[in-house]
Amino acid sequence: MAYRFVPIKIRGQPVGMLKQEKRQKLGLWTLTALVAGNMIGSGVFLLPASLATFGSISLLSWIATAVGALLIALVFAKLGTIIPRIGGPYAYCREAFGDFAGFQMAYNYWIAVWVGNAAIAIALTGYLGFFLPSLAKSAMFSTWVSIALVWSVTLINCLGVRHAGIFQLLTTILKLIPLLLIALVGIFYINPYYLTNFNLSGQSNFSAFSSAATLTLWSFIGLESASVPAGHIHNPGRNISRATVLGVSIAAIIYICSGIAVMGIVPADQLAHSNAPYADVARLLFGPVGSVIIVVGAVISCLGALNGWILLQGQIPLAAAEDVLFPSIFKKKSANNTPIVGLVISSLLVTLLLLMTLSHSLVKQFTVIILLATLASLIPYFLTTMAALIIFLKYPGLGNGNNILGSAIIAILAGAYSFWAIIGSGKETVFYGTLLLLSSVPVYVWMKWKTPSNKVHMNTGGEQPLPLSLP
Repeated sequence: MAYRFVPIKIRGQPVGMLKQEKRQKLGLWTLTALVAGNMIGSGVFLLPASLATFGSISLLSWIATAVGALLIALVFAKLGTIIPRIGGPYAYCREAFGDFAGFQMAYNYWIAVWVGNAAIAIALTGYLGFFLPSLAKSAMFSTWVSIALVWSVTLINCLGVRHAGIFQLLTTILKLIPLLLIALVGIFYINPYYLTNFNLSGQSNFSAFSSAATLTLWSFIGLESASVPAGHIHNPGRNISRATVLGVSIAAIIYICSGIAVMGIVPADQLAHSNAPYADVARLLFGPVGSVIIVVGAVISCLGALNGWILLQGQIPLAAAEDVLFPSIFKKKSANNTPIVGLVISSLLVTLLLLMTLSHSLVKQFTVIILLATLASLIPYFLTTMAALIIFLKYPGLGNGNNILGSAIIAILAGAYSFWAIIGSGKETVFYGTLLLLSSVPVYVWMKWKTPSNKVHMNTGGEQPLPLSLP
């Protein structure tokens, strides 16, 4: 029996074909900039210090992570092409596994965003320490500066940020400049001896490789960006896949090349204690002026990333609340249509997390937080790869059956990679990450208790389950 995919319709029009109030659709290069810009944020600027404790084996972890991230991205690209719904992992897991799994994914993804915002704020504070050395000397001072930055950007988002896309595009371009300088110039100043320290962790090679790979995956969070605005993309069947591949490839090349330069120029013992590794390298390469340029670029990059992800931390609970899967308080908006309650509650949680890690040094604080954020993202990534397999089985004629076998193989490989990365995050991180995941269950039970049994859960766009029809 053959099946044929019928596009979802709202008010008689296919999804993505409704009037967009004359908004332009995203083309290939704009979409590519969205993917690369969302990934290249704070992580790459501070991550070399965290990776220095592992040695040059972390360079292999970069390569493995780039391949794994590309596999996951291809799964999102396929699902975004055949299921043009907003919400990313939340939408896909809800379609495959039902409301409970969808709720858990929204919950985990939301946690990943606000936990990640704490890490971005810490990285931003670390680079501001170049201009205010006292930040590196006082954990209390640096923590309160991080908190102030979070609330300053939250306030901007609460007031409503116009031309946010232009701002993000500019910061993406500006953040690439210092990384490209380090990669292209630094490659000629590498001391090969510094790269001979293959494994400094005291662990087995496999354990060190896996742990470093989990850290590097933080820099690829956001790879699913092209699949999120699926209904607003010109020729999504072609551009989602191409933009995803191009965006991840651009980020991977920059990460690996600049990472080799940093580790080859600064000794590992010095690098491990640096609060601004790229600034240190730039000082050696270009003198004081060069380090200032790098630090300014890093600050702009972190600020742009913090702005973009804080915006997202209000949108995720809003979408789930409108599906009656999050508390209705998250649906409350300000006069300018901003989900102000979601923004404020999320930033309060960011503040609490920063205060909880106050006893750690800046680099240690950053490392602990990004491990939690990465794990909170890995769980939705893993379940999304499994959801893809369910969707392929549930709707065998989806997308006219084109390349479904190949897509299923990619989903299996991406799922295996995600599972391996979860293992590599370490026992302590998995323990706390599991507690975070389990904490969603009482919230879901409470939501079910508060919601009448005959209440129909609808998506914000009024979308129904994927309709299929026989020819």
